[in-house]
Amino acid sequence: MIHAAVTGAAGRMGRSIVGVIQSNPLVKLVGAVEREDSPAIGHDSGEVAGVEKSGIKITADREKAFKKSDVIIDFSTPDASMKHLEEAAAMSKALVMGTTGFSHHQRETIRELSHRVRVVAAPNMSVGVNLLLKLVQEAASVIGPEYDIEIIEAHHRHKKDAPSGTAVRIAEVIAATLNRDLEKVAVYQRKGIVGERTPEEIGIQSVRAGDIVGDHTVIFGGIGERIELVHKASSRDTFAMGAVRAAIWVVDKPNGLYDMQDVLGLKNP
Repeated sequence: MIHAAVTGAAGRMGRSIVGVIQSNPLVKLVGAVEREDSPAIGHDSGEVAGVEKSGIKITADREKAFKKSDVIIDFSTPDASMKHLEEAAAMSKALVMGTTGFSHHQRETIRELSHRVRVVAAPNMSVGVNLLLKLVQEAASVIGPEYDIEIIEAHHRHKKDAPSGTAVRIAEVIAATLNRDLEKVAVYQRKGIVGERTPEEIGIQSVRAGDIVGDHTVIFGGIGERIELVHKASSRDTFAMGAVRAAIWVVDKPNGLYDMQDVLGLKNP
């Protein structure tokens, strides 16, 4: 049985992950972490998640929470995630990172530290979204440069980063497939007289409204036809189930940086 610790255990994703772990016979919750000023400190993590008691109280003591774990599941903030990564490396724990909004420097640090720790880092742990990434890659390779490409993502009003990490990853996959430099061709906003669309542009637009869990639409617009690939998440449990699946997968892997494409066996040989 895999022993897992969860950071941000009282947050929206943390509660979902605790609930999924409680229902998975292959995983046991052994630690639950929150920030020091969280009102959830000292409360049973299962009760906070709205499921049966886990027997694991939420704590701000990360060393204590991580000590008995095989793997840490982390959905927090970029700065907190970097601390968790350093601690995982120091304690020889595997780490699943679902945090988004990392800077370029932080992404490089993750890559460097992955030589000393097993890490699954993905902006979206959903099985469906990772299948979407595979389909987007195949679509881009078939249609080539003749179609205009736009990505539209929508999330709840509380999401702090934009565009979503998933939308950025979709754009990265498309740009790599079409041999484009995303830094040069990405267009994140249009306003006023911006001129005609250039053929190389990859548009990425964000919507923030209500309680939208996560919608992503990829449009390949040609002359006389339009292809749309769409994924809509209706529950955070889909991300939580993917994260737990990644946690089970990564525990016995060699040190290195992996993503959900590795976990699901979707990468090209």
